[in-house]
Amino acid sequence: MMTRIEVLFPEFCSLFADSSNVRYLERCLPDAEFVYTSYMDEPLFVTEKPDLIYMGAMTESAQEKIIKKLMPYKERIAQLISEDVPMLFTNNAVEIFGQYIENEDGSKIEALNLYPIYAKRDMMHRFNCLLRGRFDDIQIVGFKTQFTMAYGDTDKYPFIHVDKGTGMNKETVNEGIRDHNFFATYLVGPFLVLNPLFTKYLLNDVMKLDATLAFEPVIMEAYERRLKEFLDPKTQY
Repeated sequence: MMTRIEVLFPEFCSLFADSSNVRYLERCLPDAEFVYTSYMDEPLFVTEKPDLIYMGAMTESAQEKIIKKLMPYKERIAQLISEDVPMLFTNNAVEIFGQYIENEDGSKIEALNLYPIYAKRDMMHRFNCLLRGRFDDIQIVGFKTQFTMAYGDTDKYPFIHVDKGTGMNKETVNEGIRDHNFFATYLVGPFLVLNPLFTKYLLNDVMKLDATLAFEPVIMEAYERRLKEFLDPKTQY
């Protein structure tokens, strides 16, 4: 059976080179079918179980539109998570699955409320940092650029344990959400290109494929160089 990957709302969700996550998957999985679901379409996941569902970074106005779009499918998304359907969401896409997003004036945008976190916006101050951490025995590296921090019960579904840099907020070492095969992280990058060991884990352990990483020697060399740089005590986070 052909591998099918659903890419949600690419016309909105491609900031910070996050679309390169999909382009890299296309190179890793040349025989897979990539279904690009536009905002006006009914998502494929409503009637089928894709082998992976992906969504990347977006503007704040697009974020509010996408919450409204996905709200009718909240129970279906929860069902797919419980059934171990692989999902990957990057940057502020993670906030869509929390309780709410709070604006500077205290007003709140209700989100899907699938996880016990909430986000606070500070649109006058963009937060940027490097990040180094671990997912199981895999070292993760990446970059953050965002107008929000996430709070709440960040201990319940942690994805990455942060060694250097900032987690979901400045008071926690937990970054992102991992629940069954649901992965969400604020990291941009593109995340899958920067972290080939995680990408290999996603393709072969989570999606149960027998895939080879595209450009593996080059990607691994770049990863090892970046890891060495991130391990250097002189590196500023």
